[in-house]
Amino acid sequence: MRIVRWFFVLVVLLALGAGLAYFLAGRADGPAIAINQPSVIGQAGTLDVTIEAPGADLSALTIELAQKGRSFPILDLASAPEGSVVKEGERLRIKQPIGKSTIPDLASGPATVRVRASRPVLRGLRQVASEASRDVEVRLTPPRIAVVSTHHYINVGGSEMIVYRVSPPDVESGVLVGDVTYPGFPGSNAGLKDPELKVAFFALLYDQKPGTLLEVFARDTAGNTARAQFDHRIFPKTFRNSRIPLDDKFLGRVVPAILQGSPQLKVPADDVLPAFLKINNDLRRMNNETIASLAQKTAPAILWQDAFQPLGGSQIESSFADFRTYLYDGKEVDRQVHLGFDLAKTANSPVTVGNRGKVLFAAELGIYGNAVIVDHGMGVQSLYAHLSSLAVKEGDEVQKGQTLGASGQTGLAGGDHLHFSMLVNGHFVNATEWWDPHWIEDRVTRKLRDAGQAQP
Repeated sequence: MRIVRWFFVLVVLLALGAGLAYFLAGRADGPAIAINQPSVIGQAGTLDVTIEAPGADLSALTIELAQKGRSFPILDLASAPEGSVVKEGERLRIKQPIGKSTIPDLASGPATVRVRASRPVLRGLRQVASEASRDVEVRLTPPRIAVVSTHHYINVGGSEMIVYRVSPPDVESGVLVGDVTYPGFPGSNAGLKDPELKVAFFALLYDQKPGTLLEVFARDTAGNTARAQFDHRIFPKTFRNSRIPLDDKFLGRVVPAILQGSPQLKVPADDVLPAFLKINNDLRRMNNETIASLAQKTAPAILWQDAFQPLGGSQIESSFADFRTYLYDGKEVDRQVHLGFDLAKTANSPVTVGNRGKVLFAAELGIYGNAVIVDHGMGVQSLYAHLSSLAVKEGDEVQKGQTLGASGQTGLAGGDHLHFSMLVNGHFVNATEWWDPHWIEDRVTRKLRDAGQAQP
C-alpha cells in the first residue's frame, strides 16, 4: 500500500514538473524579428527581414502587406521559393521583391508590412511566436521635373550648369550625360528661394560624342523615375596630339621616387621602363579613382565667386585633353591623355588657389606628386599637382589667391611646373571655361539670376 502511495506521489510530482516545464516553455522569447526595408514601396522594391532564433530554427513564418482592409501575402515558410530564406548563423534573412509589379492591386498611400514567426521549444512540444510590423508608404506616381534655365551650350570636354524644378523636392535628381550621372543640389544653396529648384553642374567629357543623350532625371526612394530632355547645343572640339620622348635619365629620376611613395603598386624598380608603364597606366588609374572619390565630399552649396584665377604670369606648356604618344628609343611604348594644363613660370613659384573653397586633399598622390585638391561646392573641384612644397592641409578653408604651395617637379613631371585641372563631380573638364568671366556670367550667373525671377 505504501509503495502505491509513493508511486502516486511520484506521478503527481512528474505531472506537476511537466506542467511547469510546459508553462515556462511557453514564456520563452519568440524569434527576434527585424524589418529592415522598405520604408517606401513603388513599382518595384525589396523586402529585407532578419529573424533570429536558436539554431535559426523556425516552425512557421508568414509575411503579408496590409492596406485599406486588405491583406496581400508575401511569403509563407512552408511554400517559400528556394533561396528566398537564407540561413546566416543564428538568424534567417529573407529578401523578397515587393511592389506594384508583384502586388497588382497595391494602391498609393500608407500600408503595413506584418511578419509573424514561431519557433519550437521543449523539443517541439510547444511553439513560441512573435510578431513585428512596419508602416510603409506606397508611392506609385513618378516625381515631376521641368527645366527652368535656357540656352545650354556645351563644348566637348567642357562644363555646363542647369536649373530645374523637381516635385517633391526631397527626391534624388540630377543630369544624365550618356551613362554618366551628375547630382543636383538645392537651389537654395545657390541663392534661389523656390524650394523645388535644383542646380546641377555637368560636363560632356572629352571622349564622349557630340550626339550623346542629355537628360535631367528625378528618382524617389521607391524607384519611380521621371526624365526630361532639355534644349542644348554641343560644339565639337579637336584636341592636340603630342609626342613625349622618354630617356633613362628621366625614368631613373621619377620611377624610384614614385614607387617609394606608392606601395600599393607592387612592381620592381630595377627595370625602369616596365615600371614606368605600370605607373603611367595602373597608378594613373588608381590616382584618378582617388580624385573621383573626393566628389562625394563636395559641399552642397556654391563656395566660389566669379571667374577662377589662373597662375599669374605663367606659360601654357600643355593643354587639356592632349593625346600623348610616349616614345622610348624612337619606338612607341604607351599612349595617354593629359587631363589638365601644365603651367610654367619660374622654379618654386608660389601656387595660388583659383577660387574660394575647402582643401579636401593635401599630400603625395602618385603620378601627380605633391598635390592639393580644393572643393568649391556642388561637385566643382580644382587640382594642383607636382608641387615642391605644401602650405595647406586637409580641412583648411582657403580664399581666392591664397598660397597652396610652390611649383615643382614631383610625380611624373619632366620639369618645374604646375599641373592644374578642373573637375566636375570627379570628372576632368576644360579649365579655360572656368577662367573666363564671360563664360561664368552666361553659363552660371545669368541662369541663377533668371531662375530667381521665375515664377513657380
